[in-house]
Amino acid sequence: RTLEIAARCNLHLEKKQHVFPHFEVPAGETLESFFEKVTRQGFDERRAKLERLRAEGRLRSPLEAYEERLERELALIKEMRFAGYFLIVWDFIRFARDKCIPVGPGRGSAAGSLVSYSLHITDIDPLQNDLLFERFLNPERISFPDIDIDFCMRRRGEVISYVTEKYGRENVSQIITFGTMGAKAVIRDAGRALDMPFNDVDRIAKLVPNILNISLAEAIAQTAEMRQARDRDPRVAELLGIAERLEGFARHASTHAAGVVISPQPLQEIVPL
Repeated sequence: RTLEIAARCNLHLEKKQHVFPHFEVPAGETLESFFEKVTRQGFDERRAKLERLRAEGRLRSPLEAYEERLERELALIKEMRFAGYFLIVWDFIRFARDKCIPVGPGRGSAAGSLVSYSLHITDIDPLQNDLLFERFLNPERISFPDIDIDFCMRRRGEVISYVTEKYGRENVSQIITFGTMGAKAVIRDAGRALDMPFNDVDRIAKLVPNILNISLAEAIAQTAEMRQARDRDPRVAELLGIAERLEGFARHASTHAAGVVISPQPLQEIVPL
């Protein structure tokens, strides 16, 4: 039956040439020119701190190195046509800062970008900390930039509301991740569903050997105490029976619940929902 269904399917995925949302720039500007303009303005704001560090003898690189690095990054970002991406990120981070919503200083490879530092996307000086831009964007390995951003958990909803209003409710969605339930986790989940006392469920879950990827059936086979508990207590037998049927099923994990997708068109047209 699976093959019959597959034979009836005909799916053609078109490669999209432009995957970024539309970012409105002022009249007379292009994405590239406005991106360069706000980046240079941001660098000028950072320059005061750099000059102070230089006067104190604590600046590790000359200002000429910053200017050369900035020119190189700007040229590469425009060549790779990522100006719009940077403007989108710059815009909602600027909104957060204007509203006094705490924003993380930056982490991951994006911290190696002087453009990101100039745009106040990050607060880490890459030259002062010997960070490489090529770990973030490399012309020899074309890939999308990945900027990890942390917002205050209490107010990040305001940032999500901002991008939703700006780009359209149908074009913006939060994301979730799914993980499968292992032996210990499925026992605890089944116990909660059965409304069993936590201590009883926890005691059974802790009998599962600490072996990577061990199945519940293997745990029962290897642990006499689990078998004895199952045989003498109908509640434990029911718990383990349900847990074995649920084991391996996907469950929602909230690890990336704050991740947000922003699309140039309604999401239902391009991704499964």
